Amino acid sequence: MAGENSIADGGAYKFDQPVIHTIGFSDLRDVLDKGMADFIAMPTHVIFLCLIYPIVILISARIYAGYEVVWLAFPLLAGYTLIGPLVATGMYELSRRREQGLDISRAKAFHVLQRHATRSIGVLGALLMVIYFAWLWAAWIIYEKYFGTALPASITDFAFQVFTTPAGWSLITVGSAVGLGFAIVVLTLSVVSFPMLIARDVGVGTAIQTSIRAVIANPVTMMAWGLTVACALLIGSLPFFVGLAVVLPVLGHATWHLYRKVVEF
Repeated sequence: MAGENSIADGGAYKFDQPVIHTIGFSDLRDVLDKGMADFIAMPTHVIFLCLIYPIVILISARIYAGYEVVWLAFPLLAGYTLIGPLVATGMYELSRRREQGLDISRAKAFHVLQRHATRSIGVLGALLMVIYFAWLWAAWIIYEKYFGTALPASITDFAFQVFTTPAGWSLITVGSAVGLGFAIVVLTLSVVSFPMLIARDVGVGTAIQTSIRAVIANPVTMMAWGLTVACALLIGSLPFFVGLAVVLPVLGHATWHLYRKVVEF
């Protein structure tokens, strides 16, 4: 269909400074409701299970093969959320298609790879990967600061050292603060930039600038959104990450609707 290759709301449309709207907490509830509705209409949990479990299995196997990487398990999994906006790109596309009445079969989640945004999404995705690896490097430095090069004898020993010693609590405090900093940077750069690249024929610079402006215009609401995402990811991770197969796509769909509320068309 001709509409399948068009940009959201019509043909190619370039602009420099889109209008940013101010939103409130009620809008966050609304986008979450719409995100859940999209997921129910287009269940994609199988796709996310395929994305999540190879990583979980790899980390688990490496830990049980030798405990030298046990300390890195949390930074790896926590850092995975930093590239969440890239992973959820297919969900933005499906929400766009459902909104326009187009084919919403699961395979269409990858239709974005055939559209105008491929190169820009790749560039922005590469930026998130750089931030992800920078976070892992920072986690390494923090661990060595408090524990040196000593390796835990077991998972139990590592947990004991982390939760019952001053060095462990310092690791938790500093690591959490640094991780929060990385998360804020990613939220600011990507909260609307990925959906915008799918919806409009704009450059990466414009998309990032718009995302930054959206956060500046809505600091409290966007921080509340970031906290909501973090809590949802934590809850989804508890039953051995099974819940993420639902949480991630719902958040992806909701982010599309958040973009639609914040950026004027």
